[in-house]
Amino acid sequence: MAADDRTERATPKHRREARRRGQVAKSMDLTGAGVLIAGLVAVVAMAPAIVNGTGEEMQQTFALIARPSSVVSGAGLGGLFHSTLTMLLHTVVPIAGICLAAGLLVNVAQVGFRPSPQALVPSFGRLNPANGFKNLFGPRIGFEAAKSITKVVVVGAVVALQLVPDLTGLGAHVGTTPYELGSLMSAGVKGIAERAAAAYLLIGLIDYVWQRRRTEKAMKMTKQEVREEFKRHQLPPEVRSAIRRRQIQAARARMMAAVPQADVVVTNPTHFAVALEYNGERPAPIVVAKGQDLVAAQIRRIAEEHQIPIIPDPPLARELHRTVELGQMIPAELYAAVAQVLAFVYRLAARRKRGV
Repeated sequence: MAADDRTERATPKHRREARRRGQVAKSMDLTGAGVLIAGLVAVVAMAPAIVNGTGEEMQQTFALIARPSSVVSGAGLGGLFHSTLTMLLHTVVPIAGICLAAGLLVNVAQVGFRPSPQALVPSFGRLNPANGFKNLFGPRIGFEAAKSITKVVVVGAVVALQLVPDLTGLGAHVGTTPYELGSLMSAGVKGIAERAAAAYLLIGLIDYVWQRRRTEKAMKMTKQEVREEFKRHQLPPEVRSAIRRRQIQAARARMMAAVPQADVVVTNPTHFAVALEYNGERPAPIVVAKGQDLVAAQIRRIAEEHQIPIIPDPPLARELHRTVELGQMIPAELYAAVAQVLAFVYRLAARRKRGV
């Protein structure tokens, strides 16, 4: 269906389904900007503690270096390791925790706190080279390239605006004490970080607006889709039940039509029946029909009419009926059991062919 036909806004039901699939508008740049700002605020707030802790740690290290005999001793190394670990726990870990919390909050602010387990299910369609080629040369790549270039230009301009005016005054800082020089450098770095964070936040907001527009466009529906969804939603419960029954009957008829192509039917022997087909084109047999009670009896009847072997194996029949859907291959843990059944069927067919 052409993309030009999708002119209607998505219905609430369509939006809920898209949400369950994980199709939401989210900007990673906006999340990165939030983390950067939170990290900057945390560093500024904890700067005195970081400086004091680092200074004390360096003094202890230099003191141990001045006494080599204490360094090689277990107590000296243990004390140095303990003090270093304590400093990291008091400085780095809180900042990392604040950045992590900021990233989560920004993501929740963008999409809301509604986890989507379906979005975590692996999709082999994402590995399709054709889709990757389309994304690589599609309209989105132009925006992403422009956004990356803009970020580089903006950061470069921010650094230049901060550093160029200070270049002329570098000579005036000759002879400055290390403490004063450190204060000047920290002020300069703080100014650069603040301007970069503001620019990054602006880029993130622009990207979020574009992501919302792109997601809205992707979720648009055709007039026919809107009409069909409206009909399904407005139909009386009795009509919906009748349609559902007809759909079940049609699916069951298609399933029964596939039974004659099966190689074997595994039974419980009366409560369950599962028809398996293995043609060598797939790595493992597939389930072409399954059912219990009356449906199982109909599968057995069709199998008898077409002289398909019926093998009673209650544990295997129950497990196949419980774990494998129609049209799916059997799981690896059932390979051995199914292989034994098929081997028995093939031996039986060979004997009949030889007339034994």
